[in-house]
Amino acid sequence: MFSPDLLKDQVALVTGGGSGIGYATAETFLQVGAQVVICGRKEEKLQKAAESLQALGPVHYRRCDIRELSEVEALADFIAAELGACHILVNNAGGQFPAAAENITPKGFQAVVNNNLNGTWNVIYTFAHRFFIPQRQGAILNIIASIYRGFPGMMHTGAARAGVDNLTKTLAVEWSRYGIRINAIAPGIIASSGLEQYPDELKRNLSANIPLGRLGTPKEVAYAATFLVSPLATYITGETLYVDGGQRLWGDFFRFGM
Repeated sequence: MFSPDLLKDQVALVTGGGSGIGYATAETFLQVGAQVVICGRKEEKLQKAAESLQALGPVHYRRCDIRELSEVEALADFIAAELGACHILVNNAGGQFPAAAENITPKGFQAVVNNNLNGTWNVIYTFAHRFFIPQRQGAILNIIASIYRGFPGMMHTGAARAGVDNLTKTLAVEWSRYGIRINAIAPGIIASSGLEQYPDELKRNLSANIPLGRLGTPKEVAYAATFLVSPLATYITGETLYVDGGQRLWGDFFRFGM
């Protein structure tokens, strides 16, 4: 699909790159010539992922909790020292849990928003100032969620991801003067490790609510990600691409007594 040198000489950071969509994105980037850094909170998972990915090209890993600004800054220091630059940032790290809105406490809400919204900004801010603004070039991609019609069953992450969606649009305008492009992907229901944490009763017959009649795969999201950060998409910025089999237009995700 892509030429093997599409991302040649590009250094890419993929947060949450140890599994699922993040891993598939790192894998695809390596297949088209990029040098890749993956980060996440669990070093053992990252090490295992890096060992699997290294057959495809140069890959590095570093533990980083994106909620902690000091750890994000240390990650930027590591990339600057080891690779000298960063050209692509994929903000994939995040986390949430399914629950009816009335059962989400303020503490739980704040935890998800802190991870998915504040953590994403920690990384964008740090890497923009360390790399993208000084070099007047960069491609940022935010992996959010299907929030087209709200997000019943996960309103905390819906609120956080909507914030990232708006951040994407705003920064696309403000930072265009620095040569920075910023887009987002809103995956639908993806058959990945992230889906395993949800109760079986919530996952039953999910494909029946998707026009294409099946769940998506991490690789399908990774292909879209590769396109959006590549030279093939140099006139695209501020967009959110839904990779959801048409689900946002018809059917629901999870139902809580509705």
